[in-house]
Amino acid sequence: MAVRPPLRPLDSVDTAACVGAGTIGGGWAAYFLSRGMRVRVWDPSPDAPEKLERLIDAAWPALTELGLAPGADRSAWSVHTDLAEALEGVGFVQESAPEVLEVKQRLLADIAAAAPADVVIGSSTSGYSMTEMAGLAADPSHLVVGHPFNPSYLIPLVEVVGGAATEPAAVAWAAAFYERLGKSVIRMDAEVPGFIANRLQEALWREALHMVDNGEATVEQIDRSITDGPGLRWPLQGPMLTFHLAGGEGGMAHMLDHFGPSLLSPWTRLEAPELTDRLRDAVIAGSDDEVGERTFEQLVHARDASIIAVRKAVASVREAYESAAAQAAREIDGAAEREEG
Repeated sequence: MAVRPPLRPLDSVDTAACVGAGTIGGGWAAYFLSRGMRVRVWDPSPDAPEKLERLIDAAWPALTELGLAPGADRSAWSVHTDLAEALEGVGFVQESAPEVLEVKQRLLADIAAAAPADVVIGSSTSGYSMTEMAGLAADPSHLVVGHPFNPSYLIPLVEVVGGAATEPAAVAWAAAFYERLGKSVIRMDAEVPGFIANRLQEALWREALHMVDNGEATVEQIDRSITDGPGLRWPLQGPMLTFHLAGGEGGMAHMLDHFGPSLLSPWTRLEAPELTDRLRDAVIAGSDDEVGERTFEQLVHARDASIIAVRKAVASVREAYESAAAQAAREIDGAAEREEG
């Protein structure tokens, strides 16, 4: 294997390639544009330009409200059907092809062969490990998972992890690149099927399907149980810290000691239920009932508006939250010092 040149300096990257222009790839394209970058898109579909333009048009108001980078140009993109042409001169590649292992393997091998030698290549895969996806690449050293959360232009989370043959420097570079663009990056310590967020989301989704299948809850009840319940606690503290607080002054230790036995109770069923026609029809009918007369476009707008509102609210209260926590710590330390004195 030929020796690669050093990785491209982060501050020199002004053009990204998006391989695949579907919902995730198009979302990445819109996000890169909002950060002031130029975007070159590869997609063999004849209607790719029209679909991409509609997606960028839909995403741009939300991106504008969150704040565009200086020089951001929503029209600074081009679509190519030749992969080598799409990768010419780019400083980063984000692959977002369909979630089919054989497709990912072949495409990542082609990208690794055609991309500039100093460029890192991120994959938007939602479940495959880079070790298995990189199996056909002649040189997989710059292949990294950069798993976003849908909508990729709006949700800040990106989970980053390399494969067995990925250079650690490429993983570090990818994490720094996403952070530079304003993403919230989790640099994972090991490859985990489904990563972190999808594993947790999948567990809740499976239990929700069991409840519908057994007639225990409706689709609307399940959604409202999260939006009006634990979902309100998670933006700042997450499920683990939430349970730590549930333990009172004894914290997580008391929580585990007191409620640990309930882990053996048959509350949850993590094995996925069989997706029978009856269950499929019930979930679809429940979703249709919850949606009502609202169109897809109206739902997307409402989703984006609520995410923006939550992100702004979290940002505005985070400083106060951290300040209050620091003040409480100082008061506790002061009280302890007075007792010792």
